[in-house]
Amino acid sequence: MDAPADFTHVTTPISSHGLPPDDVAAIDELGRSYQSFREELGKVIVGQQQVIENLAICLFARGHALLMGVPGLAKTLLVSSVAQTFDLSFQRIQFTPDLMPADITGTDIIQESGAGGRRQFEFIKGPLFANIVLADEINRAPAKTQSAMLEAMQEQKVTVLGKTYPLAPPFFVLATQNPIEQEGTYPLPEAQLDRFMFLIEVGYPSAEEEKRIARETTGAAKGALQALMSGEKILAFQQLVRRVPVPDHIYDYAVSIVRKTRPQEEEAPAWLKDLVGWGAGPRAVQYLILGAKARAALKGSYMVRLEDIEAVAAPVLAHRVITNFAAESQGMTSKKVVERLIAEMRTTSPSPA
Repeated sequence: MDAPADFTHVTTPISSHGLPPDDVAAIDELGRSYQSFREELGKVIVGQQQVIENLAICLFARGHALLMGVPGLAKTLLVSSVAQTFDLSFQRIQFTPDLMPADITGTDIIQESGAGGRRQFEFIKGPLFANIVLADEINRAPAKTQSAMLEAMQEQKVTVLGKTYPLAPPFFVLATQNPIEQEGTYPLPEAQLDRFMFLIEVGYPSAEEEKRIARETTGAAKGALQALMSGEKILAFQQLVRRVPVPDHIYDYAVSIVRKTRPQEEEAPAWLKDLVGWGAGPRAVQYLILGAKARAALKGSYMVRLEDIEAVAAPVLAHRVITNFAAESQGMTSKKVVERLIAEMRTTSPSPA
């Protein structure tokens, strides 16, 4: 199980928010940068505000995201635009059944060097060596290739012919799946799904947004996006996010949510035990807290609140709650299970003192 990075010990004076003054100022700066980021993306992306927010939460919480949506919803454009706005390198990998691990990690090739024409192996980096990697239709690649992605996501390194090569931070994998076409695919196992912090659903635009898309994308080409933030600044903000204070009752709430998703636990409601085969593991608690920390900081808050946990609960838990046949027969998806669970907890949980 992954453990969140160590929290920085604060030795400077603490403000009334539980943060040192420098961190308070840094959160204010992050909030302003986030608003500028949304405005910059708005030049090329119409709508999808919740998707943009969830992507930003994953990035600043140092997580990875799995996007679920039909083709043609500008997922690739969104990710490449994020990379431009953050001044990060970007690579897109189109996953296919014949894709091999070396196609994404890179491989050793023989090169001639020196006047004597000596030959030696030289490692040629693959597309994984980028800050933001779009793994398009990741479920179309076989398990062997998926496992190479898993090492990169989990360890932030790749191993080729016994040699290990680190991936430069920040490193963010954004994978996509097509929910309507499953023929010839290799479904991701639950262990690999668990490595993704968020499952982000990309839906159709509204009628007004679709009209704007038609108007704005069929005219003259627009200029390049402005780079608002360097990789070093992102790394600093990622460390800042992990120092955002979390009250004890928020930890209790996050643990309670996750334990209620497990049908074998006594805390699980009776209706859930009939619909769920397997619930979320401890990594879900970590990502609930980290996601809530990132959301609070992006919103300019100096402390995690209950609304932050509730906002990230569905994208954290939807792909970790495995429903059974009874749920499918009733049209009850994992997301609906999580939403019902949150709604019930909202009405029954006592307010913090």
